[in-house]
Amino acid sequence: MSEDRRIMVEEVEAVDAPPKARVEEAPRQRDYLDGFLAAKPAETPAGEPGGNVYDGVIDALKDIFDPEIPVNIYDLGLIYGVDVSPDNHVVVTMTLTTPHCPVAESMPGEVELRVGAVPGVGDAQVNLVWDPPWDPAKMSDEAKLELGML
Repeated sequence: MSEDRRIMVEEVEAVDAPPKARVEEAPRQRDYLDGFLAAKPAETPAGEPGGNVYDGVIDALKDIFDPEIPVNIYDLGLIYGVDVSPDNHVVVTMTLTTPHCPVAESMPGEVELRVGAVPGVGDAQVNLVWDPPWDPAKMSDEAKLELGML
């Protein structure tokens, strides 16, 4: 190997510390997170998703199971809407898997009783609709997994 292509290593005893950066005294700006972290979360109305009454109604609906299919009616996609008025009257819009369902007469009554028993609910009403018709695409992923459809 030639002299000009060799790697040279220099050994030293100590190295001088680099000079410290000088920062001029400037007014410190307030951290933008201070106000965010100190703020309290906005109150969710009881009848909105995340509110006590709405969530209680959804939990009550998840306790009602279709007698022919081992999945609750909420995850099965039979509940089309839950409307809570400002005075906590609840209207549930639902369907059944078919108009000839054996529980077509009893299921809406059971839903009305269970929803009416939720703390804070003033009056419960169930509207049974057939349009749009139910189809398996309305099921939650949990229900599809339970039935082996995923």
